[in-house]
Amino acid sequence: MKTTDLTQGSIFKSLWIMAVPLISASFIQMAYSMTDMLWLGHLGSDAVAAAGAAGFFTWLCNALSFMTKIGAEITVSQSVGSKDYRRAAHYASQAITLSTTIGFIYACIIILAAPLLMGLFRFETSISTQAIDYMRLVAPGLFFQFNNNTFSGLYNGQGDSRTPFRTSAVGLIVNIILDPLLIYGIGPFPAWGTAGAAVATALAQLVVYGIFAHRIFSDRFPLGRMHLLSRLKQDYARRIILLGLPVSIQNALFSMFSLTLATLAARWGAVGVAAQSIGAQIEAISWMTAAGFSTALAAFTGQNYGAGNQERIRKGTRVAFAMSIGFSVMISVLVCLFAGPLMKIFVSGKEVAVIAAGVKYLRIEGAFYLGIGCLFLLYGYYRAIKRAEMSVVLTVISLGLRVLLAYVLSAVIGEVGIWVAIPIGWVMADVTGIVYMRRTW
Repeated sequence: MKTTDLTQGSIFKSLWIMAVPLISASFIQMAYSMTDMLWLGHLGSDAVAAAGAAGFFTWLCNALSFMTKIGAEITVSQSVGSKDYRRAAHYASQAITLSTTIGFIYACIIILAAPLLMGLFRFETSISTQAIDYMRLVAPGLFFQFNNNTFSGLYNGQGDSRTPFRTSAVGLIVNIILDPLLIYGIGPFPAWGTAGAAVATALAQLVVYGIFAHRIFSDRFPLGRMHLLSRLKQDYARRIILLGLPVSIQNALFSMFSLTLATLAARWGAVGVAAQSIGAQIEAISWMTAAGFSTALAAFTGQNYGAGNQERIRKGTRVAFAMSIGFSVMISVLVCLFAGPLMKIFVSGKEVAVIAAGVKYLRIEGAFYLGIGCLFLLYGYYRAIKRAEMSVVLTVISLGLRVLLAYVLSAVIGEVGIWVAIPIGWVMADVTGIVYMRRTW
């Protein structure tokens, strides 16, 4: 049984070994949409706005997949921590069946409801048409992406974060190669614009799915051969859903509230949506790093929770916070200093309005990346100790405040009010989460 034991040895080393591949894998996931933005940015703000708007529903796919991904991570990690590998295999099998079913349903909904969903932005017809085409073409890739996230959770729960990283890296390379070919029509390929970016992403996710499937549906998988669909067992499936649902709701709320802010930004036209979409891609460097430490802490805490090592959990939480804070501060400094050059990577220098709006976004958000780093670690801590409902509470505090303040402030100071509201929500959620955590120790 090839698993990583996180219940013994150096805490720093255990977290670091887990976190580095997770952070790298997170960057790879981020790089899919970032690569699209890089190439589409040279087509103009309309193309960026179309892909950015459609990207919120890709984000929602990720959020929903956390129901099976996180459920699998926790149940598998706790089973491995207690040395019950047979139970771990049962949980893995159930997670795969749930993921396959839900992922298929979501992809079908996106194909059918694309025009209705894009109507929320009230774009000009040309932008709306591009966004609808993007959504429908990327929908098959969302099915694969949904399952790829769950497959990653199965490996993370065993303490193996390297395999998901390597597998996702292959998909990113495929996406990087296909994007310019299909967007601009290089060589024998047609010039599909935003549609080309969607096709490239879908094909890349298919490649990742194929690699995962080759391992998981064979005897090479550490927990034994899995099957695409198996009979659901109520106790196992119910526990996976109950453990993953709060985190899924939390991230779905994050996606939907962000979508609300994007529709608010759309009042300033394609420039507002484009600036937020590009700014969010760069901002993702911070929260993807934090998410890596969060998942590492969740796996670490899950195994030690199963082994009954409460003191090791407390020490591990402190170490993880210190590591994440250090990285968050470093990223904040770099983004604030180089906000202008970063925006110019994504859009032509002729898009002066988009660059100006994006720089404001980055400098306001970048000053508070420490807040989002702490928030993601609190998410990981609470879900690992079976208090995932606290993650939902913190999300509601963070997102509720930002939307409320965004409407109020944007009416006074314009689109900048939307950017100011976001970090205020982070800080208030952090204060709540840390106070509650200290009271329970």
